[in-house]
Amino acid sequence: MTTEAGRRDALLAELDEAFADLQRTYRDLSDAQKRVVMQGTWSVKDILVHIAGWHREMAAALARLARGEKPVPEGVDYTDVDAWNARWVEASRQTPVTAVERELADSFVGFRQGVGALPENRLAPGRTADKIIHEVGMDHYRHHAVQIRAWREREGL
Repeated sequence: MTTEAGRRDALLAELDEAFADLQRTYRDLSDAQKRVVMQGTWSVKDILVHIAGWHREMAAALARLARGEKPVPEGVDYTDVDAWNARWVEASRQTPVTAVERELADSFVGFRQGVGALPENRLAPGRTADKIIHEVGMDHYRHHAVQIRAWREREGL
């Protein structure tokens, strides 16, 4: 049986590996390639902006959970994820790819710190924090890594 401390270590290790794998999917692309629309209306850059946006929002949610509060502040609604995504992507249109990549790395650090600061009892499978960690973290990274790899394969990149 995994201890709660062991669960934290396992979650952080899985988070780190999935994030590193995502980074491997785009690191060697040029800035121009990262701006090519490759998934619906999004480029690799847009995907990275979107992930960073959810990192920022959910790092704050994890911090609230760590303080014993509800994860979502009063008056905030995350149910329209497309609107959140569109807002972040539109706001970053003129942002250089290198700045987006730095923001993604920085937001990952904040999200990871949020995971590390959670009380052990919040890390149980199926609890809100566990769902956030998976949906915004490792499952999210894997989802987009598959998309980027498929695009690269189609394009011979």
